[in-house]
Amino acid sequence: MSLLVRELSLIHFRNAQDKTLIMGQGTTILIGPNAVGKTNTIEALHLLTTGSSFRHARASELLLHGEEQGRACARLEGDGRVVTVECTVTANKKTFKRNGKACRAQDLLGTRMSILFCPDDLNSIKGSASYRRTALDAFGSQAHKSYNNVLRTYTRAIEQRNALLKDPFVDTSVLTAWDESIALGGATLLSHRIGLFKQLVPLIQNAYTTISGGEVLDCTYQSTISDNIVDLSREEIQQSFYERLQQKREDDLRRLQTTVGPHRDDLLFSINGVDARTYGSQGQQRSIMLAWKMAEVQLAQQLVGEKPLLLLDDVMSELDVRRREAMLSFISQGIQTVITTTDASYFSKEVLEQAKVITYGL
Repeated sequence: MSLLVRELSLIHFRNAQDKTLIMGQGTTILIGPNAVGKTNTIEALHLLTTGSSFRHARASELLLHGEEQGRACARLEGDGRVVTVECTVTANKKTFKRNGKACRAQDLLGTRMSILFCPDDLNSIKGSASYRRTALDAFGSQAHKSYNNVLRTYTRAIEQRNALLKDPFVDTSVLTAWDESIALGGATLLSHRIGLFKQLVPLIQNAYTTISGGEVLDCTYQSTISDNIVDLSREEIQQSFYERLQQKREDDLRRLQTTVGPHRDDLLFSINGVDARTYGSQGQQRSIMLAWKMAEVQLAQQLVGEKPLLLLDDVMSELDVRRREAMLSFISQGIQTVITTTDASYFSKEVLEQAKVITYGL
């Protein structure tokens, strides 16, 4: 049995004075009007499973107005195990504990994988490349701790190189040394990312075909380093990346930023051979993201051996009937899911009877 979230306690967290929720083993539906704390509950669950807020909130923003300290705590149970995860927030910082022992935010990764699907995700296909990179990297960071470490190291290295590019007196030999280091770190990140991409894409394609009624979805990894990046070894990627950094140095110095590397790559989707970002309908683009989230759930189970926690924040109102039914059919397959909604009519009587329904009020 998977490790399941059994209880969530919020004290002075966002707008919660003192709230305890008992979660269902299957679907938990949080119903209520806007601005009563449903999304805050999703945020707390995401924070306690990933170590970060999907709203990119500062610590002070997580604290109930007028209070000096707040807390979110989850109790997880399964396979004879009991795990507690806690986040304490003050005006200046967030601190974490796992089973009562202090830990770093990134140490929470892997305790219980969670997949978030929120309205912002529905714009990821037509949005900038950073949306799609971030989605892939966020999943990878939960699935593999090494992925998160490599990503953090590479991101810091790029920030430091960019700082050097802004120095009018920078020594080119210093840049060359940085380029060697960045090429190594970037190649390591790309090996992780492309490996994940190859595992995820077939699952996205299968889910999309089912949702769309037979349309064919293709996905290509677009690299700023090499057109055939997915076929290269890590050593070949490292060499190609280093060469590209040398080729683009003058351009980078002029632009004061690093213009090539995995931080500039993209995922391109096409439907029946037509670019989905430019020409896909809103329904098709939303179907891709729905398929993407379904694929993440499936791959998470393959990688860690248990189904993840699925967090659906106010997406039912954004999906048409066919896509809502596809999502509800999917989560009925034994996936612990927390759904927020303002309208119970999105769910059948059978779904409501089988779910744990929690009503939020003003």
